[in-house]
Order: sequence, then C-alpha cells, then structure tokens
Amino acid sequence: MEIEVKQSVFAENERVAAEIKRILAAAGVVALNLMGAPGAGKTSALIQIIHRLPDCGVQVIEGDIASELDTLKLRAMGVRAVQINTGGACHLEASVILRTVREMTLEPGYLFIENIGNLVCPAEFEIGEQAKILVCAATEGSDKPYKYPLAFEKAGAVLLTKCDLKEFVGFDTDFFRAGVRALNPRAPLFEVNARTGEGFGPVAAWLKELAAESTD
Repeated sequence: MEIEVKQSVFAENERVAAEIKRILAAAGVVALNLMGAPGAGKTSALIQIIHRLPDCGVQVIEGDIASELDTLKLRAMGVRAVQINTGGACHLEASVILRTVREMTLEPGYLFIENIGNLVCPAEFEIGEQAKILVCAATEGSDKPYKYPLAFEKAGAVLLTKCDLKEFVGFDTDFFRAGVRALNPRAPLFEVNARTGEGFGPVAAWLKELAAESTD
C-alpha cells in the first residue's frame, strides 16, 4: 500500500513538472535545479555563476525551510529573486514551483531554483528543470557519491566547491571522482572556489551550451 501511494505522488509531481517545462520553454527559459547539502555553498556558487552571465537574463527561486537571507542578498545584487519557505518540508515539489512560476514575469534566459539543503529528497522530485546541478563541498568529504548515489546519478553537472580546503580536510580527489564516474559517466565535474571565482568560467560556458541545445 505504501508503494502505491508513493508512486501516485511521484506520478502527479511528474505531470506538474511537465507542465512547468512547457511554460518555461514557451517563454524561452532554461531552468536549473540547484541541489546540495546545507553549507555546501549553493548560494555562493550561484552568485559566481550569475556574475558570468551578465547579459543572459537571470531569475532565481530560493527555497528554504525558513528565512529569506539568500534572497535578500541576491536582490541587493539586482537579481530578480523569489522566496519559497517550506516551513519544514525537506525539498521543493513541482506544485509549489508551478504556482510560483505562474506569478512571475518570465523573460528569456535562465531560472535557477535553489532547492532545500538536502542530498536525498530533492533528487527524487522533478520540478520542471532542464538539468540538475549538484553542489558538493570538499569539506563534506570525498565519500558523498558512495553515500548519496541518487543525487549524483541524476546530476546534469557536479560542482565541487571549497577546493582550496582540500588539503586541510584530507579530501581524496581520485576517490571522489571515481565515485562520481561510476554513477554518472557523462555529467561534467567542475572544481571551483566561490571565494576567488576560480573554475566558474567553464561552468558558465556549459550553461550557455545547454541553453543553445534547448533552442535547437
């Protein structure tokens, strides 16, 4: 019985996600689902990405259990950002994104949806994105692909952040990369530093390629 209920929930979510995709495609918007654990550096990475897409049109949906700290930070930069507070839910679902998208003034470009800090549930739910971007910090340890395989399997790209701290936390790059590649041979793996901006040029280039492919 529990399995049947779970399947029903996912089926409805996928139906709504497909509707979001149609709305965004019609508006010329490429949506990215930004996932990662709390403290991985999702917002810091997003800010660096936005700096490298100055003429591409960027909007953001910020998902948090509580507060709007990151949204206020983005708005101070001139970014059009909308806040969603779940009040306890550990991930964003398509129904919530659909309501939000319908209230937004969509313009061609990118829509980044920063999901709740969690390496489990956000990977299970489609929310109308073109691709999932998984942000994983070196300070979390090199074993994350082995412990949270679904998030890595579904990632369209993986950003390894806080790379300047690798040597201080004993991060094993080869072990991490082998784990990622065993689960996901195709997703690009970017090593970045949000403090300095190092490594984000290739991330922006990948995003531009993704947008070009979506309009072909």
